[in-house]
Amino acid sequence: MDYMISPYPLRIITLPIDSSKLKLQSLIISNVGHLPGRISFRHQASFSKWAFIYLSGGSGSYQANNGPVQRVESGTLLFLRPGVIYNYGPDQGGYWDEYYFTFEGTRIDEWLNSWLTNVDEAKQVGHEDATQHNRIERIFMLMESGLPDNIDRAALLVETLLFEFMLKAQATAQTTKTQQVIDIMDDLGDSLFQPFDAKSIAKRHHISISTLRRVVSEYTGYPLNAYINRLKIAEAKNILLNTEDSVKEVADSLGFKDVFYFSRLFKKYVGVAPLIYRNNMQL
Repeated sequence: MDYMISPYPLRIITLPIDSSKLKLQSLIISNVGHLPGRISFRHQASFSKWAFIYLSGGSGSYQANNGPVQRVESGTLLFLRPGVIYNYGPDQGGYWDEYYFTFEGTRIDEWLNSWLTNVDEAKQVGHEDATQHNRIERIFMLMESGLPDNIDRAALLVETLLFEFMLKAQATAQTTKTQQVIDIMDDLGDSLFQPFDAKSIAKRHHISISTLRRVVSEYTGYPLNAYINRLKIAEAKNILLNTEDSVKEVADSLGFKDVFYFSRLFKKYVGVAPLIYRNNMQL
């Protein structure tokens, strides 16, 4: 253990019997623990068994191998797996409240082949509710009993708890992705009256230009530049019908530096030149 893990009492339960006494050999829970107010940070830590951590309070960071340093907070699920180097824990001067579960067995491979994915990414699973709290407390009580059947029950409850956490993580990730798409599309709409700069938009949303292109294509069915041009030409039609601005003024207002290029683009999407469109629609 780290020196001074927490200033508060810890609750740590180690498998109290020989694992050969268990009926459920495909999933064995080795340790469970509750570390309230954890203040220690683990540097270059490695483990011989799998574990997952649920943060019920506080915040900090988590890094697997040389991957990105991920900010984590209350309601986050973290994984620790064999063969990986981890740096994780609360910020200096801060804390987090942690439940952890250490386990091993062939059941893990089944999870990895189906619903347990992206295990080096911190996952937001929401704050502890009554059901989660009761399930966690039940796991601790079963482990403390020292009875083989109860410890088997604890293992099955851990599997259920983890499965529910992963379902919540997927739902949260989908909601976050949907909101990100909405934010990107709103930003594109707000950029009509200026030269289009894909690099700046991607940077504002902390994504690559290739990701921006993929998001727009999936959402609209059009390539990025084609979608922007369609938005600009749709707005140009409104301006032509509702103002007396010249074609050059319309082009300038929409970020086109070359009025001839704007006119060619307008004809491509509308079928006629800008002035012809204005005159025909006013008849």
